[in-house]
Amino acid sequence: MRKLAVVMIALLGLVFLVGCGDDDSEDRAGKASSPTVMGGPAPAVTPGFREGAPQQDSPAPTDQSNRKEVITGSVDVTSGDPIAAAATVTEQVRAVDGRIDSRTEQPGTDKRAARAVLSVRVPADKTDAFITGLGGVGTVTRVSTNRDDVTMQWQDLDARIRALQASVDRLKALITSATNTADLIAAEEALSSRQGELDSLTAQKRSLDDQVALSTLTITLTADDKNAPGDPDNFWDGIVSGWHSLIDWLQDAIVFVGKAVPWLGFLAVIGGLLYAALRLLRRRRRTAAHVSTAPASAPAATAPAPTAPAATASEATASEVGASGGPESAASGKETPGAHSAGDDQTEQP
Repeated sequence: MRKLAVVMIALLGLVFLVGCGDDDSEDRAGKASSPTVMGGPAPAVTPGFREGAPQQDSPAPTDQSNRKEVITGSVDVTSGDPIAAAATVTEQVRAVDGRIDSRTEQPGTDKRAARAVLSVRVPADKTDAFITGLGGVGTVTRVSTNRDDVTMQWQDLDARIRALQASVDRLKALITSATNTADLIAAEEALSSRQGELDSLTAQKRSLDDQVALSTLTITLTADDKNAPGDPDNFWDGIVSGWHSLIDWLQDAIVFVGKAVPWLGFLAVIGGLLYAALRLLRRRRRTAAHVSTAPASAPAATAPAPTAPAATASEATASEVGASGGPESAASGKETPGAHSAGDDQTEQP
């Protein structure tokens, strides 16, 4: 029994030693497979793998001195001569190093007042002074300005641009150190995508910088009430106004008639075609009705036809006898009634 117990203890010890040896071998294999971190620079990332998204720098807290504002507004000005006032405003814009994006001028007539509209861009720090200077051009009747804070948007664009620029620089370095064609193609595709996004963000930031640097103002110049056309004030002005209105009405009537002439010709052609079609249709109906009634009247018309030749023959005989003369003709003349009666009797026989 003691021997059996010793053998069992020995077997258990052997199993325990084998299990410990397996654990040690697994630990050594794991250590051998893990890379050793050296104190030198980190190895470059293989271009074939997708590079992680660049980390965006958190925007700095807003400061009043670094605020980015987009200023827009409109100004209404009345002047005795809006066209000349628009030229003066143009000179003022150029004096503050601004620019004019659009300019519309409408000279005055008897029916409408003169008017000019300008869309100008002036430096943001000179906007207030420029609006105040418009008082020398005419009477400022309305001023409206709006300041839109775009500081967060500007900072976000700036951070994304800097992160993408760093990513583009790394990809360019990987392209120069690529060892095979596959890695080179992968790096160039990633660089093309990042470069396109970088260019788009750069254009957006450039446009935002332009809006921040230059304010946008819409200036409307109109004529004074005394220079604007209105109702006549006296009898003579009323006559003149009525004459002008009559001339305008006649001109409009002449234009209307000129426009109506082609339509009248077209309607006349259409009416002529319809009239001809109706007449042709009536003729066909009359012809059809005459043909349908012709068989019923034909026997009555042909019944007395045999008497006509007999009468004609007797008349011819009488004329010949009268022309021959003498007693024979008289005898013949006496016999003629009998002949006519006989002929009539023969003709009237059934």
